[in-house]
Amino acid sequence: MKNRLGGESGSAAYSVEEVARLLGIGRAKAYEMVREGRIPAIHFGRRICVPRVALERMLSEEMQRA
Repeated sequence: MKNRLGGESGSAAYSVEEVARLLGIGRAKAYEMVREGRIPAIHFGRRICVPRVALERMLSEEMQRA
């Protein structure tokens, strides 16, 4: 089953590459947005995860501003 972002509903978090693909932006831009704090992320050592719930909240807030 797919969730609202098009990923598998069982995914609790996405990689930065997955987020880039979901948002239709480049990988470098996605990493830049994570560094700037514009995309919420959690760091586990060298691994960066973007929680699905946090990404959905961020997108919802962006839609309200638009």
